[in-house]
Amino acid sequence: MKFTWFHLMPWPDLDEHFRTQNHSVWVDIPNTIYEPKRGHHVYHDYLDQLEYAEALGFDAIAINEHHQNGYGMMPSPNLMAAALARRTSKAAIGVIGNSLALYNPPIRVAEEFAMLDVMSGGRLMAGFPVGTPMDTNFCYGQIPALTRDKYLEAHDLVMKAWREDEPFAFDGKYNQLRYVNCWPKPIQDPHPPVFIPGGGSIETWDFCVENDYNYSYLSFTGYLRGKALLDGYWERVAAGGKDESPYRGAFAQIVCVGETDEEAEKLYKEHVSYFFNRCLHVHMGFADPPGYRTINTIKEGALNQYKPITLDDLGEIPWKQLIDDGNIIAGSPATVRERMEDMIKSLHVGHVFLLLSIGNMPNELVRHSSKLFAEKVMPELRDVFPEWKGDQRWWPKMMEGRRAMEEETSKALVK
Repeated sequence: MKFTWFHLMPWPDLDEHFRTQNHSVWVDIPNTIYEPKRGHHVYHDYLDQLEYAEALGFDAIAINEHHQNGYGMMPSPNLMAAALARRTSKAAIGVIGNSLALYNPPIRVAEEFAMLDVMSGGRLMAGFPVGTPMDTNFCYGQIPALTRDKYLEAHDLVMKAWREDEPFAFDGKYNQLRYVNCWPKPIQDPHPPVFIPGGGSIETWDFCVENDYNYSYLSFTGYLRGKALLDGYWERVAAGGKDESPYRGAFAQIVCVGETDEEAEKLYKEHVSYFFNRCLHVHMGFADPPGYRTINTIKEGALNQYKPITLDDLGEIPWKQLIDDGNIIAGSPATVRERMEDMIKSLHVGHVFLLLSIGNMPNELVRHSSKLFAEKVMPELRDVFPEWKGDQRWWPKMMEGRRAMEEETSKALVK
């Protein structure tokens, strides 16, 4: 099993009336809510948490891209990844990912991802999401019905730029470039492992199967509801004649670990509620514009990952309901181990993206939960799929000798 410590980087200061007094946490959220000097400390706290996750032994640390929102403050995850490349040395760095349809021209993604791979010594996990409709269609003005077509052309350009050893011309529907000549090239040959974040689009399944990419289902509806969608993915894998390696799949899950079940509820309930009640307050008109989801996806009945969860009369979601429905996995290490094993086996996924920093959770609680998971949960789940233990097809091929070089550089800097 591979465990990735995944950070959304939400704004932690949305007040208790945010949901009733604001249209949406995304797209048209008042930017007067943001306070830049406070943001300075928040960004550094979040980077500290990611670096701490490496020290705890998580296999990877990861961030993603979103725009104009209080849900995740990373309009450029590549900037975060660059900072992490200098301050970490062992963990893979997942940029999950760059929304290809937003870049004009998308060769920019090929260049920046190559830079990150070189800077990190071959530790990059390259994510290529189509992008949420909030980001892609409303914040960046892309036409919903053309988004996927534009994405596919951008993908082809990036992959060819990484493969080719000579300059070439690219004449596409959306991109016309006389000279494509990727400098630098990535360390990983022919390219870093590719992860495709999905929120329910059926076409993404086939795209992953055809290209041997990892399908990463990112949803907050929980693993019990996610099983139907991932079952569909594994059916497509089988139909495509591919092997059933669990490392073809990944799933994102909110996890809260306490010393006991009771402690977990006491410590984390407020912050989980903040996430579901405020960070996911997305106007449905932004989340599902006509043309964004294809007819096949609508027919399949795939859930929109930002569809609101029913709240009680106080605007809250009962803790027990969140656990019973699988929206969160929370409790003592023993409880979390049991539920995690059930999740991993039922979804047949070899990669888990763990959301251990949730909502407005303070730094000390993030570290508490992460440490308990790393020390008392993660080791017990390493060998869930022993028959696939040596499968490294969807993992970075890190450069040999990098850590020794870092040590020599550090010594030289001290001198």
